Parts: sequence; C-alpha cells; structure tokens
Amino acid sequence: MSETVFSLKLMLKKIMHKFAQVTFEVMYDRIIEDIENSRAKETQLILYHTYRSLLNREITNLPTFNEVGFRCHSQFEEDGILLYLFAILGTTNRKCVEICAGNGKECNTANLILNHGWWGYLFDGNEANVSTGKKFFQQSRDTWLHPPQFCHAWINAENINDVILGSGVEGDVDLLSLDIDGMDYWVWKAIDCIKPRIVVCEVQNVIDPNHALTIPYDPNFKISIPDYHSASLAAMTKLANQKGYRLVGTNKYGFNAFYVLNGLGEAYIPTIDPTQCQQDPYSLKARAERWPKVKDQNWMEV
Repeated sequence: MSETVFSLKLMLKKIMHKFAQVTFEVMYDRIIEDIENSRAKETQLILYHTYRSLLNREITNLPTFNEVGFRCHSQFEEDGILLYLFAILGTTNRKCVEICAGNGKECNTANLILNHGWWGYLFDGNEANVSTGKKFFQQSRDTWLHPPQFCHAWINAENINDVILGSGVEGDVDLLSLDIDGMDYWVWKAIDCIKPRIVVCEVQNVIDPNHALTIPYDPNFKISIPDYHSASLAAMTKLANQKGYRLVGTNKYGFNAFYVLNGLGEAYIPTIDPTQCQQDPYSLKARAERWPKVKDQNWMEV
C-alpha cells in the first residue's frame, strides 16, 4: 500500500469515528476503492510503457515470466503476465473472451476490462455468479456505461461456438481465457468461431509434462474425484500446436499455461517445451503426492 493511500485511510477513519454515521462508512469504502483503483492503473500504465520502451530500444534481454507476474483481479499472477505479453506483442481490438469467469471479480480478464479499457465477453455456468458479476461491472465507474457481456451457460463442446456467437463476438480477438475444470481440452478443440492472439488455459499439473493426457469427453462432467479433471500441459500444448499456437510459459504454480499465435513475437517471446515448465516445488509435490491417487483413473492419451 502506498504512503498516500495509507494516510488517506487514516484520515477517513478519523472522520468516520467522529461522526459515527453509516453514510461516512459508505463514503470511505467508495473513496478508498477509487484511490486504490487509480493507483493500480497508474502503476500498470508505467509498467506497460516500460515494457514498450524496452521493445522499442530493441533490448533483447527482456524480463521472464517470473519477473512480471502480479495479481490485481486474477487468482494468482496472471494479470502481470498478460500485461507484459500484450505490451510486447501489442493488441488489435482489445476484445477478450473468458470461459468460466466465476463472478467476474477474480478472473483473468477483469483487470484488462477495468483498468485498460478492454471489451469483455464473459461466461459462467453458475447463474448466481453471473448475476453477481453483472452487478459488479454495472457498479464500477470504469464499466458502468458499457459493461462487459456476461452470459449464463453450461459450456460443452457442442454449444461453445453458439454460446460465444450469441454474446456478439466472433472472428479476431486478443485474448481467450479458459478454465472449466473439466472439459477444457475438448472445448478449446471445438472453438472455431473466434481466433484469439493469446490463450491462457488451466492445465493439470499433477501429470508429468511429458505425458499428453486428458479426461475423456463428457458434456455433463462434474468433478467427483479431486485432480481427475482437465488435461495435462503436454496434451494442451499438442492441441495448441494443431490450432496454430505455441507455448510460451506458465504461471509460477504450473497450472495456467500461456499460448501465443504462431508468427507473433517469436523474436521477443520464445517458444518453450512443456518439459521446461512445471518444475516448481508446488508442481513437483503435486506429482509426487497427488498423481498416485488418480493415475489409475480413465485418462485418455492424445
């Protein structure tokens, strides 16, 4: 927290204590939210233009994923990685699609939508999440005038293209985020109505990155066995390669993978092999302790 924000918090708390009125509590929350959001935007814009400056100066020793990650609205450090990738690789229409966005407050596209003026198309299978998310963006000073599309739908391979098209987006988009905790491999395989430049998707880090495994397709799948869901990094990377994308890294815990469209920024963002990822302590522990519990389930090699 900055010294300015801290000082203003103390000042506002003193005002609240003096008057002891609910209206001041509401005012306090709103003002602090505005201050912190403004600080987040300011800091991120500085970072963004710093990355662009490195690119324009043809600096070859660019930062690594481990050096750029931070969390603003993402669950982990995906916000920082995405900001970095788009600073280096550029944007076209700033459209983002997120499949299974939860309530929108904590997801991979919220930071881009709220702090960088992106146009969002969000989907979730939980109606309460969608209702909460709609209110969240409608009440935000950054999106109230034109909040992102937020649609309720149970996603599967058969309906994914119709669901996306029904929200009003098709063709080229800058970002697709996919985190279904189930049929991720099969849903991405089915998507052909949009062409994202960058894809971030969840992968299963309990599986060795040498093994291309996924769960078999089931349009009604729900998790009943912990860790028996989704697909391995190798499986998703094979699919990515077939669809014209290359792996450029994962988050620090190895379960969110980032893919870039072929022909885009190879000189700045190198392609890596799945075996170069998921060597962090968390992933190694997951493979040692949790993989034995699910290795005999019905995994499918792709």
